[in-house]
Amino acid sequence: MTKSKGIKSRVRAPLTDLENEIMGAVWSGGPCSVETVHKAVSRKRKLKEASVRTLLRRLEQKGYLRHDVEGRAFIYSAVEPARSFAGRAVRQIIDRLCQGSVEELVSGMVDAKVLTNDELERLADFVRERREKGK
Repeated sequence: MTKSKGIKSRVRAPLTDLENEIMGAVWSGGPCSVETVHKAVSRKRKLKEASVRTLLRRLEQKGYLRHDVEGRAFIYSAVEPARSFAGRAVRQIIDRLCQGSVEELVSGMVDAKVLTNDELERLADFVRERREKGK
């Protein structure tokens, strides 16, 4: 088995909707072949396997995926878990749109009613628990 290294860069090109669906298939399925990703994505979209292969290669070039070779098959895996990816994306939003202020992001979300009262309560509980652990 041979391994390719994913391209590591601090800021990556953003994902298109289709690329996001492909990443979702890889995140939920774990390391998977082109065929596996094609089956998952083709439930919603009509895509040829060759198109999925091209998209997987592009995602690898962008630094989102890496692959291992097993026999003649490429087995793709995500460079980072979905949660880490989401955290980095939010950090970029904070830096670019909120002048680096997490408080500005959260207060903007509250003002825009992006968060429900239940979500706000869970978030407050989470923050309280983290503070208590830090003491």
